[in-house]
Amino acid sequence: MNKNIFISSMGLLLAWGASAAAEERPNIVFFIADDVSQEDFGCYGHPTLKTPNVDALAASGMRFDNAYLTTSSCSPSRCSIITGRYPHNTGAPELHVKLPDAQIRFPELLREAGYYTVLSGKNHMFGNTDRAFDQITKGGGPGKEEDWVGHLKNRPKDQPFFFWFSSIDAHRGWQESEQAPVYNPEDVIIPPYMVDTPVTREDLASYYHEVSRYDHYIGLVTAELERQGVLDNTLIVVAADNGRPFPRCKSRLYDTGIKTPWVVHYPRIIKTPAMTDSLISSIDLSATCLELAGIEKPACIQGQSFLPILNNPATETRQLVFSEHNWHVYKNHERMVRFGDFVYIRNNYPNQPNLTYESDTKYPAGEELWKAHAAGKTTPEQQQIFANPCPEEELFKLSKDPNQLTNLADNPEYAGALKKARGLIDQWTEQTGDTIPKNPTPHRHSPPRIEDGKIIPAGKFKNKNPHAEMPGAAANATEINHPGPVEL
Repeated sequence: MNKNIFISSMGLLLAWGASAAAEERPNIVFFIADDVSQEDFGCYGHPTLKTPNVDALAASGMRFDNAYLTTSSCSPSRCSIITGRYPHNTGAPELHVKLPDAQIRFPELLREAGYYTVLSGKNHMFGNTDRAFDQITKGGGPGKEEDWVGHLKNRPKDQPFFFWFSSIDAHRGWQESEQAPVYNPEDVIIPPYMVDTPVTREDLASYYHEVSRYDHYIGLVTAELERQGVLDNTLIVVAADNGRPFPRCKSRLYDTGIKTPWVVHYPRIIKTPAMTDSLISSIDLSATCLELAGIEKPACIQGQSFLPILNNPATETRQLVFSEHNWHVYKNHERMVRFGDFVYIRNNYPNQPNLTYESDTKYPAGEELWKAHAAGKTTPEQQQIFANPCPEEELFKLSKDPNQLTNLADNPEYAGALKKARGLIDQWTEQTGDTIPKNPTPHRHSPPRIEDGKIIPAGKFKNKNPHAEMPGAAANATEINHPGPVEL
């Protein structure tokens, strides 16, 4: 890490924070999509998906190319972001587990410091009221975004504000509306790990529509901020809670599941539009917002402020990111570390198919994959979700293998990187109190399988929330604040 740049940037920011009057504290708007991968925006290079409003924010702000979530699962990801803690440290590491009341939410610290705080749209963390927010609303319309502009118009004008604007786009099932283009299935991009059929194309075209609708409402909010004359003093962050809801994406620790769009617009600091390769984690949002507001970061927040990167995109505030895959309909326990050009994944339940809800027979793209598998027509790139047993370790070199399809764990050329990765995961596990449950949460239903060339589909729900022992519980991880290793 370039310590001189880091210290210099921190000094400038602290000096600015100390001299700024209360009314100069930045407003903050955090947009979070539901089930959208980083690569599915025009500003990240998608050739056909239209996201002009996010693209415009990126063109005058900063695009983060290496922003990672701590988990690719809806409610655990949101609980992690709002606390600035890893999922196993929040007490809510599995799908549909409510955030414990004892966990500090960073918006509550903003509220205590005089911010007006609102959560609008999908919640998935706690009830309809919470001490972190002056208002919690469900929104309206297909994507629950229709009251976002209203919140801006009706806010108290004598307070800085924090808005958590949470879309349900692009969560299944699909809903078509006038706020976004309808895509031709011929124009979609089929990743190599999915089968190219008319059904898969229709499925992806509907997903594209919902991503564009998310973008539409971001544009309305941005226009209202500009109309009110507060855009220049508003930190805008555009993100998602997990990857697209398709096979080998949502819930998984490959980049299509765990990498999030992360577009930051803040003219007060970002004077020159830029992109950055610097690593950040979604838990870093908490530390960043608190530092901007002049609020001391509490010990419970494991995230690192990325404000130095906004001053200089070449700056590093961390050299490591960690993520976890816990129960999300199916029992799982995987851990990931990204360092340098490598991603390493450790699977602690290898003796089962590594399935997710989106890769079984529930939804069209997944069902098409299973049909191809039953007919013996899948390619090696499409076989991963059917493996049983699965690799205990996976190592990928991203510059050569962006889709993470070639496992290098057994390649002696990369023995040094593998050893390093193992040590990093071991260190993070010990320092943050991660554990492998002895009595793990079971599958919510039986997985699909092939018998005599025929598909036996996934079973019916046994119990929507069959939670048993959760990761970190045996080590009392909710009381542990250590952030784990940050530098190599």
